[in-house]
Amino acid sequence: MNLFARLLQFTGVSIMLTTPLSSLAGECPALLNHQFKTLQGESVNLCDYRDKPILVVNTASKCGFTPQFEKLEGMYSQYKDKGLLVIGFPSNDFRQELKSDSEIGSFCKLTYGVKFPMVTKSSVSGSNANPFYKQLAAASGQEPQWNFYKYVITQGGKSVQSFSSTTQPDDPAIVKLITSNLK
Repeated sequence: MNLFARLLQFTGVSIMLTTPLSSLAGECPALLNHQFKTLQGESVNLCDYRDKPILVVNTASKCGFTPQFEKLEGMYSQYKDKGLLVIGFPSNDFRQELKSDSEIGSFCKLTYGVKFPMVTKSSVSGSNANPFYKQLAAASGQEPQWNFYKYVITQGGKSVQSFSSTTQPDDPAIVKLITSNLK
């Protein structure tokens, strides 16, 4: 029994819903129906961001593109209160990531002041890619070619646009896509 049903039972209130609660809250698109554990041990449910833009990036601590963490954090700081989720996926697919999640978390926080959610290390390309990244590749027609490959998911998971590693997080095309999807 969910909390809502318990509350109704406790208060003696009886109601009949003709629409499932999930429909009232808005269905979660399949692409966003994922939950991740962060490097800090918290949980991020992408369904909670279904009405907001999401900037997804696969990261590596020892890559020439690693300084992009500064601009990713800048984007997060600037737009998080308006609804943007920036989420990082550390990966060793291109052999440039630290060994442990705790090393990755410390490096990101101490070196770049990263506060946006960074999830536990996983694969993002090829047959071993995590299920979310397989869906991102299918939706955008492009899997990551290298570290710091970016995806912008628009409200409701309606569209996914990919951006190369060389495209900076604050590139005008990314900013326009994000700001046009903020509430």
